[in-house]
Amino acid sequence: MKRTNVREEVRKMRFEEAYEGWNQGRLSQEEAALLLGRRARSFRRYLVRFEAEGEAGLLDRRLENRSLRGAPVDEVLALQERYRERYGGWNVRHFFGHYRSEGGQRSYGWVKKQLRAGGLVERGKRKGTHRKKRDRKPLPGMMIHQDGSRHEWLPGQWHDLIVTMDDAMGEVYSMFLVEEEGTASSFIGMREVIESRGVPSSFHSDRGSHDWTTPEAGGQVDKANPTQFGRAMRQMNIQRMAADSPEARGRSRTGCRRNWRFAGSRAWKRRTGSSGR
Repeated sequence: MKRTNVREEVRKMRFEEAYEGWNQGRLSQEEAALLLGRRARSFRRYLVRFEAEGEAGLLDRRLENRSLRGAPVDEVLALQERYRERYGGWNVRHFFGHYRSEGGQRSYGWVKKQLRAGGLVERGKRKGTHRKKRDRKPLPGMMIHQDGSRHEWLPGQWHDLIVTMDDAMGEVYSMFLVEEEGTASSFIGMREVIESRGVPSSFHSDRGSHDWTTPEAGGQVDKANPTQFGRAMRQMNIQRMAADSPEARGRSRTGCRRNWRFAGSRAWKRRTGSSGR
């Protein structure tokens, strides 16, 4: 049922309720009009039409009139017949390209609407909910991000930059370079956070094999079968969350890029004693 028809039915039921209250003397015309969201003058017009024509008098007569801007029926039938005979099974986008190349002047939305109305194409599946930006946590320590970013941080040398940062203010608590991200780097980053800031409430990371067990590629993580790092987080009562999309890791990756100069000098010196040259 179309939205306009639903509204008409709702308005009809409300009028019947208002009419009954007014007819029994429980409501004045002004009070009955309030039930309809109208003024008393409109309620009186409904009364005249209802008593003269019954429920048919309550219908909005504008719905019965065809729009003067609408396409002729012959044009719609010709479009549907053309698709049925020559382009059956094509998607709307491909058909629309041929339609315009053959002199068609209507828009893509109009063509799609008419094909759907004729039952010639099916409505596509609804896409997933658009990801909304998550608000930052209100207090430091409520959520910690950790992520590794592989890059040529030093000239001619490729390393993983491990960043552990707070979600509330974006403050970096730990950052260092390693040959390859793994279980050891996750423990080192969390140890530095706990020693300097205390135990956080939650830990957010990507779905790396050192942080999570994923039975199927691209599937959900297995929270019942934690890794060595996961068991340690559970013993400290730190809630863990896995990022399901690249957008979910955006803040930690931004922290990596913003602090690359620091990582290429002081962080590398602290780990290896090298000048980084």
